[in-house]
Amino acid sequence: MKIATFNVNSVRSREQILLDWIRENSPDILCLQETKVPDESFPLDVFRKAGYSATYRGEKSYNGVAILSRKLPGHLSFGFNKGQASDETRVQRADFDGFTVVNTYVPQGRSIDHPMYRHKLDWLKKLRAWFDENFKKNDKVIWVGDMNVARTHMDVHNPEERDTHVCYHEDARKAFEHCIEWGFEDVFRKFHPDPGHYTFFDYRNPQNVRRRRGWRVDYILASRPAIKTAKDAWIDLGPRLQSKPSDHTVLVSEFDL
Repeated sequence: MKIATFNVNSVRSREQILLDWIRENSPDILCLQETKVPDESFPLDVFRKAGYSATYRGEKSYNGVAILSRKLPGHLSFGFNKGQASDETRVQRADFDGFTVVNTYVPQGRSIDHPMYRHKLDWLKKLRAWFDENFKKNDKVIWVGDMNVARTHMDVHNPEERDTHVCYHEDARKAFEHCIEWGFEDVFRKFHPDPGHYTFFDYRNPQNVRRRRGWRVDYILASRPAIKTAKDAWIDLGPRLQSKPSDHTVLVSEFDL
C-alpha cells in the first residue's frame, strides 16, 4: 500500500505534474492539500481517466483537501464537527478496509503577533481533541498533510534563524507535538533519522532545492498499530524541480496494510 501526500498549491495549476507523478509512481492513495478550487471546478474527470476516484472539499483560491484513491473509502467526512461546516476544507477523514487516513492542511499562522497565529495554536488543540474523540489507540490511523510546522531543528535548514517563525516557533512545535502524543509516530524518521531532508522550498530563491535550503513541514504519521506495517518512506524532489511547480514536493510511505 503506497500512500503519498502533496501540497499542490492549486490542483488545476499542477494538473500535469500530478498526472505525470501518478503515472510513474502508481500510488494507492494520494492526499492533496491547498487545492484552491471550489468543488464544482475540481478536475474529477482528469483523475478518473487516470484510474482514481477523488473525494474533495475546496473553495476558490484558498485551502482545500482531496484524496485520490484506487478504491473509494467506505466512510468519508470533512471538518471537525458533525453536521456543521467547520474546517471542511482543512480536515478530511477517509475510512478504508482496516485503516483510516486523515488528511489535514494546518493553518500557517502569518506571524506570531497576528491573530491567525493564535488560531493556528487553537486549531491544533482542536485537532488533538478530535483525535481523542474519534479514535482508539489500537486503531490503524495514518495522519498526513501539510502541518505547517517543522518539528525539530533537523526539519529546517537554518533553525538558529527561525525561533520567531510561525512554522518553527516553540509554541507551534509544542502544539504539534501534543497532537503527535495522541499515539502517532513519524514514518519518515523511522527510515531517515538524519537531517537535511525537506519537503518545502521557498519560491523566492530558485536554487533552494539544489542547495537543500528548505523545511520539512509535510508529514506522514502513523498510529502505533499502523507504523508496525510501515516498509519504507521517502521524499520525491522530482515534482519540485518541474516547470511551474508547487513550493512543496511529494512525501511517500509504503505500508503492508
